[in-house]
Amino acid sequence: MAEEMSQRSVKRSLASIVLGFEIIVVFLAALVIFGLGALPAWLALGGGAALCLAMVAVIGLLGRGWSYYAGWGIQAIVIATGFLNPTMFFIGAMFAAMWTYCMVVGTRIDNQKESS
Repeated sequence: MAEEMSQRSVKRSLASIVLGFEIIVVFLAALVIFGLGALPAWLALGGGAALCLAMVAVIGLLGRGWSYYAGWGIQAIVIATGFLNPTMFFIGAMFAAMWTYCMVVGTRIDNQKESS
């Protein structure tokens, strides 16, 4: 078990951390959108739940090449929720910046670990 954890990529670990925190924020944002009446209740809560479940699925599938592209798609969707609540433009941009940072730095560290 300890060997498996040491072999886990830094990029994957960082991506799961970002998505994990983002799940909490998206859940709370769905409640805000519901509370403001910006969408019908079923759409606000159902859409928020679907996005949270998509993030959980991506966390579980991290390590497969396409899952990081799915993560980029999730970042775009979170930014797009700013059309429902303008604050989400800022929050989505912050998470997209964190995602970008984690992808760049995680890849760099993984490449350094492989070359040494």
